[in-house]
Amino acid sequence: MAAKEHEVLENYITQHNLKITKQRRAVLEAFLASEEHVSAEDLYKIVSVKEPKIGLATVYRTLSLLTESGLAAELDFGDGQKRYEHNYEHDHHDHMICTQCGKIIEFHNPLIEKLQEDVAREHGFEITTHKLDMFGICKDCR
Repeated sequence: MAAKEHEVLENYITQHNLKITKQRRAVLEAFLASEEHVSAEDLYKIVSVKEPKIGLATVYRTLSLLTESGLAAELDFGDGQKRYEHNYEHDHHDHMICTQCGKIIEFHNPLIEKLQEDVAREHGFEITTHKLDMFGICKDCR
């Protein structure tokens, strides 16, 4: 399952003189199996079914490794809870977040991307990375 991602994590861990453990592999597999914007607590609940002795701190540390290695992106939607999504070999997208139900809608709009590039160019600014999070009320809550 996800051989490239396993290789990326193992290379990162080896380069930093860490060990690839059964628990780290379990966190990676659970993370890769989820297509949601998952929190550490959500991931802990999933992983602890297969690895009952895993601690929440291990999940947090492994998510940090996944983020540092480029496998995960850490997201902060302003509700005090960090979430993580797949980052490795995934296309860029932005988010709309419903402030009532918490639904997160991913979208990509080439016009918005072009406008951001135009604005940066007008200001002599080189974009290295960016994110767009829009907050409002989804159609189901309106």
